[in-house]
Order: sequence, then structure tokens, then C-alpha cells
Amino acid sequence: MDDFLRLSAATARFTRGAPRAFAFGDEGRLLWFLRSTGPTDPFDSLWVLDTATGAETRLADPRALCPEPGELPLAERRLRERIRLVAAGIGSYALSGDGRRAVFALYGRLYGVSYDGKAQDGQSGATPEEIPAAGPAFDPRANADGSLTAYVADDALYTAPGGRLSPDDGARWGVAEFAAAEELGRARGHWWSPDGRSLLAARVDESALQRRWFADPARPELPAEDFAYPEAGGPNADVQLWVLGPGGSRVRLDWDAATFPYVSDAGWESPGEVLLTVQDRLQRRVLLLSADPATGRTRELSRTTHPQWVDPMVPGTPARLPDGRMLTAVDTPGQGARALAVDGRLLTGDGLQVRRVAGVHEGRLLVEAGQRDPAEQQVLLLDPATGELRPLADGPGVHTVAASAGTLLLTSADAEGFRRTVRTADGREFVPGDLSEPLPYRVAPVLERVTEHGLPTALVLPRGHVPGRRLPVLVDGYGGPGYQDVSAEPRRWQARQWWADQGFAVVTVDNRGTPYVSPAFTHAMYRGFSEVTLDDQVAALHALGARHRDLDLGRVGVRGWSYGGYLSALAVLRRPDVFHAAAAGAAPTDFRHYDTAYTERYLGLPREPGADDPYTRDSLIPDAPKLTRPLLLVTGLADDNVHPSHTLRLSQALTDAGRPHQLLALPGVTHMTPDGAREKVMALELEFFRRELAR
Repeated sequence: MDDFLRLSAATARFTRGAPRAFAFGDEGRLLWFLRSTGPTDPFDSLWVLDTATGAETRLADPRALCPEPGELPLAERRLRERIRLVAAGIGSYALSGDGRRAVFALYGRLYGVSYDGKAQDGQSGATPEEIPAAGPAFDPRANADGSLTAYVADDALYTAPGGRLSPDDGARWGVAEFAAAEELGRARGHWWSPDGRSLLAARVDESALQRRWFADPARPELPAEDFAYPEAGGPNADVQLWVLGPGGSRVRLDWDAATFPYVSDAGWESPGEVLLTVQDRLQRRVLLLSADPATGRTRELSRTTHPQWVDPMVPGTPARLPDGRMLTAVDTPGQGARALAVDGRLLTGDGLQVRRVAGVHEGRLLVEAGQRDPAEQQVLLLDPATGELRPLADGPGVHTVAASAGTLLLTSADAEGFRRTVRTADGREFVPGDLSEPLPYRVAPVLERVTEHGLPTALVLPRGHVPGRRLPVLVDGYGGPGYQDVSAEPRRWQARQWWADQGFAVVTVDNRGTPYVSPAFTHAMYRGFSEVTLDDQVAALHALGARHRDLDLGRVGVRGWSYGGYLSALAVLRRPDVFHAAAAGAAPTDFRHYDTAYTERYLGLPREPGADDPYTRDSLIPDAPKLTRPLLLVTGLADDNVHPSHTLRLSQALTDAGRPHQLLALPGVTHMTPDGAREKVMALELEFFRRELAR
């Protein structure tokens, strides 16, 4: 590997040493976070910034607690895949209700630590104490005052001190099922009541699901692993919510789970009320329910509907405002913008694409939204009574916010890098230390909107490119729902600048179906992936070629991972006149074998194979005999998201059709391609494209 790839691998793509997982505690006085000691240190420690003094204190060092790292519990390893967490050491933590104590798991052992306000040389006077656990534990949660810790071990829910709370009934307790963690944004399965006496717990029955298996062919002495997987058209996990109270009391929350099987959010509003958000299977109806924890009875607070699907891309909604009114996300008339409504009354209009509601500050809603180009994001204060907007962070770039009791954490990202500022209610400011590797490239991609659909595009050229020199084109992107490629966030352009410096014009296109342009733009992918994705990618490529004459459209390669891998294989199979070579990584080649919540949201339920069935139209397997261009297929053999069988089925179909292709199977590699796997693949892809696109 060259210097950039080695540096990218050693720094986990320039993330090690950067603070992450921020959480406010003690009414905004404390800012907790995780950070390693430098750009090549993979082990995250637990830190706290005290805004009373501005001092940062390390409260827990994983290497001091566990000098010999152990194995992660299987449930934690799988959850890390769902939430895309690659850091070693302390992966996550949870605060007590008062925010003065944190609990965390470390290789299956539980620890707790409190902040005592006493520190010397950045080290706390408090020492983490190990919490006795019934077995390899994960996802600990402290109650209001930190006196009790709930955790999961061997699919059962426990408290310490105390013991087992959940019955031994064959179900999994206190966890998020695959669909919730991977597709619905809910990664947890138990919640303490505000008074610290009761637990709201998910009961997950996966007995009706098929099992998927992994065996490492490079380690034949190891047994295979299996897990429950909700395949499109098949059964989902049966998810219930129970209140486990003092004295062994158990109350099941009652809603129409047959009609609304997905629980996308849950939590306590007060000791006497639980709020939960449920969805129907096709995600056209989303209900916010109020539940009585004493009786389990529920009542509907709000209902959001859409004839195609309710877009899940507005975290923080639906919600109850402090004055009792209901805040929901809605589409403006004509689907020009994703907006907010209070008690059904539209609060924002077409000029604002709302992306997240981050909380309440100074009596106003804290909103992350796009006012200008979709590549940028601003932080705004929104008056819930009048709709008046006041910018809080609106310079070029992508801005995010967190808030607690008048204290703000503002994060800004642009071509210069990342800047984080803590701003207290009395006007003082602090900057959490960032020990990560400076980004090697300052990338200023050419951002343009093209075609009649206004597709966001980006073009990255080699540094020092001489106009008039023709360049082979590399289309590098994702193209699928739920992810925006063309963004002012700087890390995502580092690898693309490296590709450009190898002699390519790198093109990235957000086709219709991707988020943040408009609801109509996003919903264009309804009942079909392949046609919209490919038509838009081709149209955008031709538009850019007409504007930038140095792009040699006679030499076009395409690469991508996950949905981007699907796009890459699709491109050379169906449009070999436009795309001349492809590297397709972790491609879902037949969506009948992908998960329920994602696939059915867009394609509906599978029907009998035929021309009218979107699953048939979007499958790559029937296209195998058409391959005439070079195709490199890549899969991680430990990928539990896009199972390696997707790639192997396509490879088998190509082989049966007598179509030459290359297959790169990576033993032990997951969907996240951690620990330098991604960079090794990039080096091999570079050889592939240089060979196949050479004149």
C-alpha cells in the first residue's frame, strides 16, 4: 500500500483520536465523551469535560482495566455492526439519570465510574469499579441515581445489585432486534423509569425467523455461527414491550402489534407515562402512543401517513413539546420539503429541508436543516409558535448540535476539517481536544446540480491537473436510499482525492431516491431501485461530460460498496455502452434475500416473479448472461448485513453463463471492512481499473 492507504488504515480513516459519543450530564455542567490518546491508538477511553473549569479528565482507560483485551460478547459484536462502530476499548457508555455517573461494558465485564470533580494532570481521583455480572454482559444502563445497573447477559435482562428480571421463556430480553437496529434507528432494548424503580424492556421472539450461518473457510477448526435474519416477505421478530417493576411485577404494553409490528422508538416521559413510536410493516403509517405503565393501556397521540412510505429521516419526531402540543414531520404540499408541524399546523415551508430536531433551547426548537445547497446543513432556532427562524450555525459546511440546560455543543465540518465548540448558558466557550490525524487533503470538489431533476453531483480532479488532459472517469458513490454522498463533510472526500491523484476524474452522483433534496426526490425510488438509479447516474455522467471536456467518457469505471456495489454491478450489466469496468463490493444482488424493514419499505412485499414484480426487475441474477465488461466482485465472508451469499449467487450465475469475472472473498471481514481491509481492497481495485481502463 502507498502512504495514504497506510495512513488511512492506521488511523481508521482519520477517526482515531477524535472525540465522539458526546453526552451532557449534571444539567449541562459535564460533557462526557470517548476518545483515544492519538491518531493511531484504537482504544477509546472515557473522558469528561467540566464546564465549570474547562478541564478534561480521563475517567476510564481500557488498557488499565483490561491489559489483555478479550472477546466481545456475540450480541455486542453484532450490535456494533448494526451501528457501524469500529473503535476498540470502550465502545459506548450510558449515564445515570443525574448525569454524574457512567456505566460501560468492556469485553463482557461491567464497570461504573462517577465524576468527583477532583483531577490531577487530566486523571480523575475516582477509580472505575467493576460491577459483578451474571455472565458476559453488554449494554449496561444506570438508573436515576446510579444505584442500580441494568444489563443484558445471554439474552436475559439483569440488574446489579439484584439479579435476573426477565423470565426464562425462550425469548431475547432487553435487546433491539435486527430490523430495529439496522433499519429503524433503535439500537437499545431497555429503559429505566425516571424514578429508577422500573424498567421498560423489549421482549424479542425470533423463533419464526430463518437462520443464517457463517463459517470461516480460513479457520476450518472453528464452529459456524448463526443468527436470526428477517428476509423480505418472511416473518419478522415478534416484539413486545413490558414494564418490569418492583417486587417482580410485569405489565405488557398493549397496542395492535399485528398491524404495527415495528417499534422504532420508546422511552419514559414520566414515572406514569411511556411513549412509544410504532409503524406498520410497509411503514406507511407511524403512530406515537402514550402508554400507562401500571395497566399497559395505550392511546394514540399522533398519526403520520404517506401513500408510499413515511420518511424515517427526521430524528426527534414525532414528539410532545413541553407545552403538550404534538410535533410531527410532514411533507409540504407538492412534496417540495420535509417540514415540521405542530398539532397538524405547518410550521416550516418549502425553503427549509428539516433533517433533525435536536431538542429545545431558550424556548425554541433546535433544528438541523438545509436552507441552501443539499450538500450543506445549518443549525437553526425555530419558534414553535410563529415559525420564526434564527440561525445558530449557518456558515458553509455541515453543522450539528447537542444541547442540555442552556449549554450547547456545536460541531462544524467543512473543507478545513472539524471544529467543536461547547458554549455555556453564560457565554463561556470550550473546545474539546481533538487528537486525530489532520486530514491529508484539503478537497474542494466541484459541486453542481445537473439534469432536469437537479441531481447533486461532485467532481474531484487530480491535484495539479492540467486543463486539456483527458482523464478516465471513476464513478464512486452509493446511490441508495437513506445516505447522502454529496456533502460538505470533509472525511468522505479524502479517499476520492486519493483516487483522483491516481489519474482519474472522480464523479459522485446523488440520484433520485437519496435523501435531503426533497420528499418527491426521495420517493422517486418507490417500487423500483434499478431504473431510477441507473437512469440518473447515466444522465448525470453525460451532463458532467458535456460541461467538463477533460472527462473521457470512453473510459468509465464504477466502484461502490453495499448499495454502491449493487449500482456498480448493475451499471456494467445493463449499460455496458456507458460503463466499461466495475468493482462491486458487498452488493445485494437479489433483494428477495435482503431484510424486511429496508426492502419492503421501498419495494413492497414480494410477489410471484414476473415483469410487474419490482424484486424481479431489480435482481441482478437474470442479467448474468449479459456481462460483456470486466467485473470484480468483492465480499466479506463475515458480512451479516449483506450476506456473502449475495455475491456468491451472482458469481455462480456468471459462471453458469460462461461469463468471465473476478471474485475477491475476504475471510473474517465484515460489512464495515475494518482494520485496513478497505484500504487493501482499494489497492487491488486500483490495479484492476488501471488495467481495464488503459488505452
